[in-house]
Amino acid sequence: MGIVNVTPDSFSDGGLFLDPARAIEHGKHLIEEGAAIVDVGGESTRPGAEPVPEAEELRRVMPVVEALAGAGAEISIDTTKAEVARRALEAGATIVNDVSALRFDPGLAALTAEAGATCVLMHMLGEPRTMQADPRYDDVVADVKAFLEERLAFAVARGIPEERVWLDPGIGFGKTVDHNLELIDRLDEIVAIGRPVVFGASRKTFLGKITGRQVDERLAGTIAVNIIAYRRGARVFRVHDVAETADALKVTAATVRRAWTTSHSGTAG
Repeated sequence: MGIVNVTPDSFSDGGLFLDPARAIEHGKHLIEEGAAIVDVGGESTRPGAEPVPEAEELRRVMPVVEALAGAGAEISIDTTKAEVARRALEAGATIVNDVSALRFDPGLAALTAEAGATCVLMHMLGEPRTMQADPRYDDVVADVKAFLEERLAFAVARGIPEERVWLDPGIGFGKTVDHNLELIDRLDEIVAIGRPVVFGASRKTFLGKITGRQVDERLAGTIAVNIIAYRRGARVFRVHDVAETADALKVTAATVRRAWTTSHSGTAG
């Protein structure tokens, strides 16, 4: 899942693709690099981010969604607003990526169900503006798992088929470095819920705190945690650097498949 942030203030690439023409060009580039999904968002969800009015979000994302629909990848609309999702789905998007897990806009669940779209439900403590203000958990993995199970049940009760729900533990969304590392180490517990797990750690702050690298120098750290997440069972990876991550995951997947085949055949391949 390649990231296209049509925003002035996203933490990594804010302002780079605010111009629709540049965002469209970038989206096509990500598809050429191997993105199966392009995730288009017009409202930053970085820590401390302020909400964006619906009209402005639509102005940012719609030209990009319209241009990229049919360009060789599925289009995901990264929004918490039902009207933005509706317009994007009508223009050809097939996935609604909601960081609020259907909590912020009462109409989004019914809209997603009616459209037959896939939805991504993500864990976030509070909202972007406040989520990093002293986040605390009893057990971060157990708490995140319970939240995602509850939101999955909510989505299904609102008419979204379970097979169309993906789950995202929300790395960096109301979590300390230790919280993020615990979630990554025990990601198989989230995978055990039984729905595809989306993993989004690309270039995030906790990687910078571990490595001392600036935001545009975190590719190696991003690849490392994505490999770990793959081995723990995640299967959708939301990243800025598609080609490099895709290569790393192909090698990881081949290694995992070989290990499985060898262990079940009793022979070395």
